[in-house]
Amino acid sequence: MSQIFTDANFQKEVLESDQLTVIDFNADWCGPCRSLSPVIDALSKDYEGKVNIGKVNVDQNPALSAEYGIRSIPAVLFIKGGKVVDRQLGAVPKTVLDQKIQLHLS
Repeated sequence: MSQIFTDANFQKEVLESDQLTVIDFNADWCGPCRSLSPVIDALSKDYEGKVNIGKVNVDQNPALSAEYGIRSIPAVLFIKGGKVVDRQLGAVPKTVLDQKIQLHLS
């Protein structure tokens, strides 16, 4: 199961992590977000221990959404060394996110 990132734990869990972090910005009411959720959970299992993968509920964490300029969801951000190194908008197949993860792991 993927982690839940919040305004409160983001600094420690994401920005201070030495691993690549993949974050799905989503909301409960968003249909495409619900279709992407199992993909994020599957990637979390696939990369357990290698990549930090989690979700941010935009309704519950408005400060993070504002800070990262999230205007449409789902939005997946790839953060490495405290910086956004890539992003993917919309619900996409697992292979698309997998390729981006592989790109930033090397």
